[in-house]
Amino acid sequence: MSSNLILGIAESINIMGTRSGTAMKARDKGPIQEMAKEETAAGAAWLDLNVGPARKDGTELLPWVVQTIEEVTTLPLCLDTTNTAAMAAGFAAIKNKKGAIMNSISAQPERMEKLIPVAAEAGCNVITLLWGPEGMPRDSNERCAMSVDLMMALNEAGIPNEKMIFDPIATPITLGADQIASGLEFLSMLQEIAPGARSTVGLSNVSNGVPHELRGYLDRTYLIMLMKYNLTTAIVNSYDPELIAICRGERQTIVNMVHEMIDGNDPDPSTLDQKALEHYKSYKVLSGQNVFSESWLTL
Repeated sequence: MSSNLILGIAESINIMGTRSGTAMKARDKGPIQEMAKEETAAGAAWLDLNVGPARKDGTELLPWVVQTIEEVTTLPLCLDTTNTAAMAAGFAAIKNKKGAIMNSISAQPERMEKLIPVAAEAGCNVITLLWGPEGMPRDSNERCAMSVDLMMALNEAGIPNEKMIFDPIATPITLGADQIASGLEFLSMLQEIAPGARSTVGLSNVSNGVPHELRGYLDRTYLIMLMKYNLTTAIVNSYDPELIAICRGERQTIVNMVHEMIDGNDPDPSTLDQKALEHYKSYKVLSGQNVFSESWLTL
């Protein structure tokens, strides 16, 4: 089986993070620049800069974060905010617009109307988020319909499929496995819907609400499942070396095992080493074959 390399979008420079959020609020460059260097050294392909809604000062904050980061790394940036005015200000400040990613344009009319012209002018990549006027799509069919709407609107503005990075949205396993399956099914159809487009997922969403020390097990196995469906990028915790090793194609034996399980060929769990067994058990809950509980690794 061929190795599937994943380009990581490092997620940790975030207004909600203790280290980065405190530094953003204080306009303290030091901690943010340290994190940028750490994420770059870890092998990230992009740095995600998430300032959240930034209602009060977003149009000043995001450009400040962009300039702060660009002083210490040449990695392309992924600008992440729900504030459309802040997003436009961030892209005005960014040096490498062509390599940058806008995170994100959803299938909500007001967001499409405000941000598609900004993306078209910047010539940037766009994460096309499958979140509609009524929120979360119910299944893969609704995801397909939303993706067509987004693709057509972006194409009309002169943005080609190759600049689109579709995000089917990861949902927490605590809510069940149905939406996880729908997202994978959508990815399997993406090239028929939008030839040349890429894909991404915010990996850590799948483990949201799970105790911190257990989250990595779910994130890593979920990434491997997505790789089966030709995921091209992922928004990742670059401080998880095991996750980064999977992105780099350094865990091919484990990847092959999980992909065989997706095809219905389960190994004998008694033959597996500890790491393989963790992925085996995590796959069973993420695929909905076993009911999720916080003791899934010890059952």
